[in-house]
Amino acid sequence: MSQPLSGISVLDLGQIYQGGYSGLLLSYLGADVVKVEPPWGENVRSRSEDGKPPQVQYLNANKRGITLDLKSERGKRALKDLVAECDVLLENFATGKMAELGLGYDVLREVNPELVYAHGSGYGDHGPYAEYPAMDLTIQAMSGVIHTTGYPDQTPVKAGPAICDFIGAVHLALGIVSALFRREQSGEGDYVEVGMYDCMYPTLASPVSSWVARKDTPPRTGNKHSGLSIAPYNVYDADDGYVAIMCVSERHWEALATLMDRTDLVGVEGYDSKAARAARLDEIDALVEAWLDGQAKDDAVDVLLDAGVPCAPVQTVEEVIEDAHLRERGMVNDLPNQGEGRETVPVPGMPIKFAGVDDPEVTQAPLLGEHTEEVLAEIAGYTPEELAQLRGS
Repeated sequence: MSQPLSGISVLDLGQIYQGGYSGLLLSYLGADVVKVEPPWGENVRSRSEDGKPPQVQYLNANKRGITLDLKSERGKRALKDLVAECDVLLENFATGKMAELGLGYDVLREVNPELVYAHGSGYGDHGPYAEYPAMDLTIQAMSGVIHTTGYPDQTPVKAGPAICDFIGAVHLALGIVSALFRREQSGEGDYVEVGMYDCMYPTLASPVSSWVARKDTPPRTGNKHSGLSIAPYNVYDADDGYVAIMCVSERHWEALATLMDRTDLVGVEGYDSKAARAARLDEIDALVEAWLDGQAKDDAVDVLLDAGVPCAPVQTVEEVIEDAHLRERGMVNDLPNQGEGRETVPVPGMPIKFAGVDDPEVTQAPLLGEHTEEVLAEIAGYTPEELAQLRGS
């Protein structure tokens, strides 16, 4: 069986993480993704002197790469020539930027009425914040992510990963695939836009639920449950690191109590329901901490998993990169590093699996402009003379 998007061609004008990961997902789904950059490279390339930072290699595997100066008339014409033959264009420039260049959806759909045009942004195309500059940090701040992360008596902190960029990227890819599905029925292209701010609101399910319930819940609860409604639910000290443990059901609590040699707390008033245990959160956390004293994190996790208690070791970045599960599922792929640093870059694989379809082979990200002439000749039919004219623009 072929990949779901085999035969679909995508012009990926994405930059940084939101656009980059959306295009990466489409490439892993089988689309021919062409990354379009300005001659000086997209924004992330400036994070290293050689223009080959790990981030570019991490998010642009399986793509071909071209450069076009979209401020020049020849560059604009070349993009239109490609659009005429392609299925999708995605970009995550500031809202209105492509229109300023004379390359907005109204223009490009005249070139190709079947084009699916996808625009990712911070706040979407309309609303009071539509023109605000946006990056992952600012969206984390605006969306409540920072306010709800950290400890109640300390300054709020951002989430470590760029969660807004990547959640926005997944929504953008979903919008593109949905528009392509509708095009199969209608024969018409579409305009898809996704604001990262919109995507983050659903993630506040626990804090918002606490607010709705009118509980006296602090905005930040550290590693405890956001609504302080589950115990145990925390990250606990082990001798050589930390272990995350939570008990969602009564059987989880009964198993943990047995491991802690506290079966006297099973079925006893004050400990016999999730709500009752949550009211004794600090006491239960202390019991778990005492049980973990003297244990290595991996040993404790093995015992907990054998008993069916939800848990996990808190892994370092290095441990995640070497994680046997991720590697068996093809999620970590060591490709030669094109820039400075370690010899390889652990490029992510495809997290969506299909029965009867092998995971796509992960190939290196293109060098800046590596496939410009190849793509223009193959897709837009450019002659050697036209390529020479474009090089001179």
